[in-house]
Amino acid sequence: MAHLAEGEIAIPRIARIEWPTVALAFLIYGGFIALTYFWRDIPLLILVPLGAWLIAWHGSLQHEVIHHHPTRHDLINDAIGVPPISLWLPYHVYKESHLAHHRDEHLTDPIEDPESYYFTRADWERFGWAGRTLWEFNLTLIGRLTVGPAIILASFLWHEAIKVIRGEGDSRRLWAWHGLGVAVVLWWVLVVCDMPFLLFFFGFVYCGTALSRLRSYAEHRFADNHEERTAIVERSPLFGLLFLYNNLHVLHHRVPALPWYMLPGTYERHRDFLVRLNGGLVYRGYFDVARRFLFRQHDRPTHPRHS
Repeated sequence: MAHLAEGEIAIPRIARIEWPTVALAFLIYGGFIALTYFWRDIPLLILVPLGAWLIAWHGSLQHEVIHHHPTRHDLINDAIGVPPISLWLPYHVYKESHLAHHRDEHLTDPIEDPESYYFTRADWERFGWAGRTLWEFNLTLIGRLTVGPAIILASFLWHEAIKVIRGEGDSRRLWAWHGLGVAVVLWWVLVVCDMPFLLFFFGFVYCGTALSRLRSYAEHRFADNHEERTAIVERSPLFGLLFLYNNLHVLHHRVPALPWYMLPGTYERHRDFLVRLNGGLVYRGYFDVARRFLFRQHDRPTHPRHS
């Protein structure tokens, strides 16, 4: 056993090839191909939940491979994560921003953390009444699940379009490759499978993005001590599998190299330490999150250090 984090968390030896993750990748891509190809034979009330699950699961898989799984070779890992079945999020853009998010000392900071939902006071005032009302609704769970996907898509694509127009960094090259991948996905879905675009976009992509917004909704909250800014959502066997146990989020931030299938056992062995570490920011399942925040804001919209 190797010991990380000053001996507090004992990590089992990790295989050179993590076969559970390889099998999961085959299941996700194989399931996507089968579900889109046989969509006419599947009742809509079954098709949409399965499609949304696969899109959200694919996002969880992308998150996993960003953290150097399931092999020791990033080229192989990136190849597993790059197919854009969710259409809107280029894998390499996600990879760059997410690794920046893992600078834990900057968690929740609207300037330093690309995944922060907080604003500086100046940015908040620029939104005007209508914009602030929309974002305040997005801070409730019901808002995050309904209009949240539209907000994240519009905001993300707007900022990325500006980068492409200005030619910032590798943005044009990355989006050109992403566009090629999207064309292949749409050729498969719309031409080969003859699925209506609106069904695929709203039934698969939009609903799948909403499921992913459930995971990220209560993950982080500002606290003076950066260790206390990351939450834990326990007792979530179904959503835990969907999110690859990233609901045990403080453990993931503490040991991001730990594979998803090792997270539950490691968490149970070190629960007392992890709960002390994050100041007791623990939810008893996503029903507990919904009970607290379905119609209430998770936190104020402006960051305390930028007010």
